Amino acid sequence: MATMRAYATGADLRAMQELTQRLWSVRSSYHVGDLAWGRLMYPPELTEWPIALWEDGGRVVAWGWANLPGDFRLQVDPEHPELMGEVLQWFKSLADGQPVAITTLDVEEGLRSALAGYGYLQDPHETAFFAHHRRSLRRLPDPVVPPGFVVRPVSGAADLVRRVAVHRRSWNSTKVTEESYRALMGAWPYRADLDWVAEGPDGEFAASCLIWLDDQHRVGLIEPVGTVPEFRRQGLSRAVCLAALHSLRDAGGSTAIVCPRGDTGYPIPQRLYRGMGFRRQARTIPYLG
Repeated sequence: MATMRAYATGADLRAMQELTQRLWSVRSSYHVGDLAWGRLMYPPELTEWPIALWEDGGRVVAWGWANLPGDFRLQVDPEHPELMGEVLQWFKSLADGQPVAITTLDVEEGLRSALAGYGYLQDPHETAFFAHHRRSLRRLPDPVVPPGFVVRPVSGAADLVRRVAVHRRSWNSTKVTEESYRALMGAWPYRADLDWVAEGPDGEFAASCLIWLDDQHRVGLIEPVGTVPEFRRQGLSRAVCLAALHSLRDAGGSTAIVCPRGDTGYPIPQRLYRGMGFRRQARTIPYLG
């Protein structure tokens, strides 16, 4: 019988990732990189999200993640379907009477059916969604780097300050910090050879692309990509992504996935990735309960 406990340490993140890796397929919402980036991108004072693990025989067989007030994420081993109800009940207790919003993929028939069985309905009002894209790493185009720039992997801690700065400027956000990125760099499956930047003539970083490799399935997740506003429309995002994808292939990857917004309100990332050969394979569907 599975028992529930609260998330406590970085070892628990690795245990959650083990479940995610074990269950991964092209129909999966989550990749091991999603968990690493989502849990560690911000410093501890901004990541006090309730997370619970259900274990059976010392192995995580389900997890629930509540990004309050309204974003709830879960993964349940199909061999333990009874845990779906337990995770959803835990979500209800945290929501305190507010709706519980859970996002699935349109190809996750089992999860969608299970949610419907517990009274969850597709949200008819949500128009924004994410589109999961995929491409083989065969026949990758070569990166074309704009004059005056070089693209390269980061040099570990020596590049930490500039690496954080390019993310913050690209996303107009101060939430990612040197402290949080240092922790990220120390977590599995981060690899410095898959963390690429475009460096300008003044030594500052103008764009970045981070890829997470699931070495068991040989699938790399691009998350995140960004270009500093004053350097956009020069081809830097494409160049740094393609360079990182070549590095992913050299590291043993065979497939890459990326999950940009798919609705008409945010069209540019899809154009970027489709221009590199990515093709849409699924989209997110929101459910409310």
